Amino acid sequence: MEPRTPQEGEYQGVRNDLFTPGDFDRGASFLKEVAWQIIKIWFFLSPWPWPSRIKASLLRLFGAKVGKGLVMRNRVNIHMPWKLTIGDHCWIGERCEILNLEPVTFEDHVSLGHDVYIAAASHSIRSRTMAYANKPILIKRGTWVATRTMIGAGVTVGENCVIGAGSTVLRDVPDNSLVAPSRSTVIAQRVLTED
Repeated sequence: MEPRTPQEGEYQGVRNDLFTPGDFDRGASFLKEVAWQIIKIWFFLSPWPWPSRIKASLLRLFGAKVGKGLVMRNRVNIHMPWKLTIGDHCWIGERCEILNLEPVTFEDHVSLGHDVYIAAASHSIRSRTMAYANKPILIKRGTWVATRTMIGAGVTVGENCVIGAGSTVLRDVPDNSLVAPSRSTVIAQRVLTED
């Protein structure tokens, strides 16, 4: 459906009533999405501490690629598990949200603190009809994303990074970077030492 051009005298700004998803592919049938919503409510959004191995198995059942050793806390909101890849030995904190309208990938040993928001979904700021501007997200191995951080659509976070609590990351981050929340800029390079 082509967007309609506003007529003279009509409101010329953003028109949410004209939004269409365009060529967005949900990646699953309606019934699969309904089944996921039921499972998500019982096992993922619940305050009950279901074992991580059960959650990993359910994610795999719905099409996610999940490595070994996943630790997933309570109240994690994953929108589309069939568009999610989680490497080995990852940790996902309480109340994280993964809005993965496009693929989201966590490589091995990625840690998400509590309340982290991963948004592989957005809207065009120039579109009168709020057209989607969704893009995949990649968080590379050994990276720690601290509490209350937001990672935006299209971002790649390099290996062995630390993203400081409260950061908003809207651009790629190079390997071994420390990102500060005040301006979400790289403040230093991370150097690993033997324990």
